[in-house]
Amino acid sequence: MSEIAKGDVLLSVRHLSMYFGRGQAAQKAVNDVSFDVRKGEVFGLVGESGCGKTTTGRTIIRLYNATGGEVWFKGQRIVAGKLEYRKQLAEIRKQLETASPEQKAELERKAAEVKAEMRKAMHDHKHADKKLVTKIQMIYQDPVASLDPRMTVREIIAEGLRIQGVHDKAYIDEQVLKMLDVVGLVPEHAQRYPHEFSGGQRQRIGIARSIIMNPDMIIADEPISALDVSIRAQVINLLNDLRNTMGLTILFIAHDLSVVKYFSNRIGVMYFGKMVEMADSDELFLNPLHPYTRSLLSAIPQPDPEYEKGRKRITYNPLVDHDYRTDKPSFREIKPGHFVDCNQAEFDQYLKILK
Repeated sequence: MSEIAKGDVLLSVRHLSMYFGRGQAAQKAVNDVSFDVRKGEVFGLVGESGCGKTTTGRTIIRLYNATGGEVWFKGQRIVAGKLEYRKQLAEIRKQLETASPEQKAELERKAAEVKAEMRKAMHDHKHADKKLVTKIQMIYQDPVASLDPRMTVREIIAEGLRIQGVHDKAYIDEQVLKMLDVVGLVPEHAQRYPHEFSGGQRQRIGIARSIIMNPDMIIADEPISALDVSIRAQVINLLNDLRNTMGLTILFIAHDLSVVKYFSNRIGVMYFGKMVEMADSDELFLNPLHPYTRSLLSAIPQPDPEYEKGRKRITYNPLVDHDYRTDKPSFREIKPGHFVDCNQAEFDQYLKILK
């Protein structure tokens, strides 16, 4: 497998869906989400609580089994779901009911191809290279819940190495102390338990646990939302330093847009399980097109009392802001690198706005 150059696509998510439950009662936590993350960049994923950001991250890292879609990492498929294949087979079965004998033969051949593709995808999912998957690590939102209270800091940080089959105690101790130093902790902390630390220190332990695996990519799931404001900048700066020194690629999940703008190269906006807009950070803040994006940006407070007095919140109401009764939306590129979920009428309107 050839090395991925900086700026090339490292992670590719295609039509990812994650449903909880079955049939009509299924909850569509993530529904047909697609995006790429390039090597060396920070890709911000934003949206209100419950929009599917965390579920997307956890499905990518295989904590959940995807309902549909695919995830490719370093050119290999590590996640696959059956939803799209089942939809194709259902459509073929429907066409077979009214097809002529000649058409039936062609449809049956097509169905066999879809089934073969599904078997290949499921084989890739089941037999994905575990060492490759561990090159994606996750930093969790709650530093308290994500650390085992019965394990010392040394045991927590070293757990990944032990799972990978490393048993050299001297090497493990060396790596643990090295990671503690990298995240700003001291060797004495190795023998303590999580409850003896502050929230910011616990999050640093979680970061150390991730980077000891020497990952290519970090999924940071709202890593600062549970921390005091004074500590947030320290953690963001730590992640920025690690990104530069270790060459990390980061999928940064958050709902604090001011932080995302500062930290991210590109931003994807999610609403109700779908990606509604995606663009470079500066472009998104300069030309927000989707009504939900504009609503999110209008909620950002500014450290200016005079501005705050006149700041008007934009309310997003899908039933009012869109008319999808006849013309259904799709994810379209408005300008190079700027994508919006819209129908043709909205697409034409957005083009006029950009002019």
